[in-house]
Amino acid sequence: MIHLSTTDLLILSGIAFSTWLIHGYIQERRENPNNLPLPPGPKGYPIIGSLFSFPTYKAWLEYDKWFKIYGDMIYFKVFGRGFLILGSLERVYDIFERRSSNYSDRPRLVMMGWDYIFAFQKYGTWWRRHRRQFHDHFHPNVVYKYQPIQVDSARGFVRDLLESPEKFRYHIRYAFADSILKAMYGMDVQENESYVGHAETTLAGLAVAGHPGSFLVDMFPIMKIIPDWFPGAEWKRKANVWRYVNTIVANSLWNSVKERLEAGTAKPCIATAMMASIPDGDGPESKEEETIRSGACANGFIGGADTTVSTVTSFFMAMALYPDVQKKAQAELDRVLGGRLPEFNDRPSLPYINALLKEAGRWQPVTPMAITHVASNADEYSGYYIPKGTCVLGNAWSILHDPEFYKDPLSFNPDRFLKNGEIDPSVRDPTVASFGFGRRICPGRFFSDASLYSTVSHVLTVFDIKPSLDGNGKEIEIKPEMTDGLLSYPEEFECRIIPRSKEAQQLIRNSSLMA
Repeated sequence: MIHLSTTDLLILSGIAFSTWLIHGYIQERRENPNNLPLPPGPKGYPIIGSLFSFPTYKAWLEYDKWFKIYGDMIYFKVFGRGFLILGSLERVYDIFERRSSNYSDRPRLVMMGWDYIFAFQKYGTWWRRHRRQFHDHFHPNVVYKYQPIQVDSARGFVRDLLESPEKFRYHIRYAFADSILKAMYGMDVQENESYVGHAETTLAGLAVAGHPGSFLVDMFPIMKIIPDWFPGAEWKRKANVWRYVNTIVANSLWNSVKERLEAGTAKPCIATAMMASIPDGDGPESKEEETIRSGACANGFIGGADTTVSTVTSFFMAMALYPDVQKKAQAELDRVLGGRLPEFNDRPSLPYINALLKEAGRWQPVTPMAITHVASNADEYSGYYIPKGTCVLGNAWSILHDPEFYKDPLSFNPDRFLKNGEIDPSVRDPTVASFGFGRRICPGRFFSDASLYSTVSHVLTVFDIKPSLDGNGKEIEIKPEMTDGLLSYPEEFECRIIPRSKEAQQLIRNSSLMA
């Protein structure tokens, strides 16, 4: 066994880094025979590139400023790694749709090691097999099957809000975890609260480490040989915790359903349907197919239990900030429902609610920078050279806040999507950017949309949402601020959630009888 000192590790890292930079320079010269320029961007320094201007906090806002200087396509390097930031729907469509075969790969994120999350898998057969399994249970023609579960969860949610409205954030997480657990595994959230906690740990890690460059080890994989005890190696200790938790998230509920299936106590769900299609036997093919299916189920829980949580929390914030919007939505619900709780077949008669849902996805996008794509090969585009391995990101926030398409984009205004009382198809739909791009667009978006509709329509039918009051009875200001990270959530805020009437209270209490 070879034992390396700290000095040896630093020397080896320096040699590897220098070799990597030289190789990258030679490769670019060879793959750019027409000697095209790189896209415009901030000037960098030798070796470190644009390290000092590389945004580290709410990058989407900084890039939005850069677009006004450099245009809607920005290129820069950090330690030899190229980054291309796209700031308009036209650029995003050209790159991720028209050239999807070259821009559907993902970077290797060493900190994560979450191989079962197919949103981060390398582009290829393994990813396609995972996504196909997931898509079979979440495409538009089958998601209607989950509507009873989503209605039941929404009604449980308003009952919880009635009992403890101050815990609305907790109740939001609980409700969405409950609906996806029932759909995926046929289980209730009450018996799996520890699993929900593990999933939240996974998502917290994803929010921190989901973009390349968040940790230096993503730039220099050789750093993996640094031991855990090495000074400054806290990143490695974090990675070890995330890997341990991810093992639980990927396998524990799947194994629990298997045990119940063998005992004859499993409820019909997506997991049991997937298990039924696994080839018989204990051979490599059977084990591989089971790995894909268990991963697909875990993906469903991770995506469904938390990403919609951000949009619903933003909805509560928006209603407290925009009481006129809330009143218009409630007036429509009162007119259509006539004193009952909403169902899915009411949705076509609720254009303002549908416009409100679009605005909720546009106003504060959950993934403002989307997930990073990678150029599989060198490319020439719009007169510029894009090197192989370039990390390409679409700035969803900029696209969804473009004043040319959304007047006064920082305001919450569902009317922007309406014309003559109906949804205006000429207005850009926020889903062009809110769920990712190209072949890597989120396949769970239809389930998410249905959950959002059921939750929002139930809440507005029976509750008023208002800012909290201070000791003098004055409303406490709510600032619509979002957290940093790949997944962005509203910063902490308080609000009052008040039943609209005695009749509304009775509707809430009776909702358990309607399930």
